[in-house]
Amino acid sequence: MARFTFKLPDIGEGIAEAEIVAWHVAVGDRVQEDQNIADMMTDKATVEMESPVSGTVVELAGEVGDQVAIGAALVVIETEADVAAEEAPALGPITNELNAAALSADQEEVAQQYEAENPGVEEVVEQKPSPLQGRGLGEGESPILSDVANVPLSPTFSPEGEREKAHILASPAVRARARDLGIDLATVKTDGDRVRHADLDAYLRYGAGQGYTAPGTSRARPDEAIRVIGMRRRIAENMAASKRAIPHFTYVDEIDVTALEAMRADLNANRGQRPKLTMLPLMIVAICRTLPDFPMLNARYDDEAGVVTRAGRVHLGMATQTDAGLTVPVIRDAQDRNVWQLATEITHLAEAARANRLKPDEMGGGTITITSLGPLGGIATTPVINRPEVAIIGPNRIVERPVFRGDDVVRAKLMNLSISCDHRVVDGWDAASYVQAVKLFLETPVLLFAD
Repeated sequence: MARFTFKLPDIGEGIAEAEIVAWHVAVGDRVQEDQNIADMMTDKATVEMESPVSGTVVELAGEVGDQVAIGAALVVIETEADVAAEEAPALGPITNELNAAALSADQEEVAQQYEAENPGVEEVVEQKPSPLQGRGLGEGESPILSDVANVPLSPTFSPEGEREKAHILASPAVRARARDLGIDLATVKTDGDRVRHADLDAYLRYGAGQGYTAPGTSRARPDEAIRVIGMRRRIAENMAASKRAIPHFTYVDEIDVTALEAMRADLNANRGQRPKLTMLPLMIVAICRTLPDFPMLNARYDDEAGVVTRAGRVHLGMATQTDAGLTVPVIRDAQDRNVWQLATEITHLAEAARANRLKPDEMGGGTITITSLGPLGGIATTPVINRPEVAIIGPNRIVERPVFRGDDVVRAKLMNLSISCDHRVVDGWDAASYVQAVKLFLETPVLLFAD
């Protein structure tokens, strides 16, 4: 027997440590070579750690949420043969797809040994009496109906109880209301000879003190302490750093997207096999068409070095909500893609993010971000900048309202567009001017496809 120490390998340039977000093994477990043993999260991605050897796990580095330094011991495995080196082999391509594990030969051996030591287990299981045996069911009698017949009726719905309630005078409307509220009319006090709506109101007002709880009412629950780990901790750290270091300001303007929505409907009606267009691809085209005239917005600010890098290409971050929290995959070279290509890429990145299958090159390196709550939208948002970028754009919900056009009042589709900027790099005038340029493209959508 020998012990092999699997050390956390270098899983990315500039990465000093990684967080344990999931263990797939425990001490005492038998693992096979290339079996997934842990998921580790860095600033850029979640990476699966695969065992380089077969053996039995004897030590783990820590618990979920703990940080492990690059080069530190992650797992100690006891092997049946000496292993030449205690270093982990170089990692191959990183994927986030779980491998389906087949039953190993060792597991089969254990199962056979268990059967040999415990004869007759199968027979005992097969001969276990059915819950319905011994009830004297007649031929052709349904066991399901027999079960129901043997279940005692609740007193609330017993025939005797219903006959007692029948003697309580109340109108059909009062009876229906009491039934919906779960109130037994026999417990309602009344000054007259019949129960009225006012008596039900009084019961509801004072019934809470007597232990009555209306259907659908939330009950108190004990406090629950939840560790902030994994993706949620990364989000918390990044948002805190962004708000702490960046002096934000937000500008909001209203845009008439009536013509844009009509054009989008026409494009979708004639899209053929291409993906269905949402507002987002059209919005991205407008952003990319206008950024060359406002290079201070498509930039990254290294505040430690005091250097602003104005990007020559648009690597557009797309804030995406997942079960694990908010993540921001990046559409590379968005300025070179048409609306259909953008729609395809948006769908791909959103699905990969929600399935935790984003590749390292699909995260990080963004130059500007767009964030949208979709149909939730809201009237206006004040999005937080994705540091070290200097601007983030947030389209809001589209609503229909009457507007004046000349002397006429017409129905229009309106949308507020928000932009948050880093005031150390971007002035308010620049942000407002940029939104006006985007507004021109969105209110005159033919410009989106003009050279």
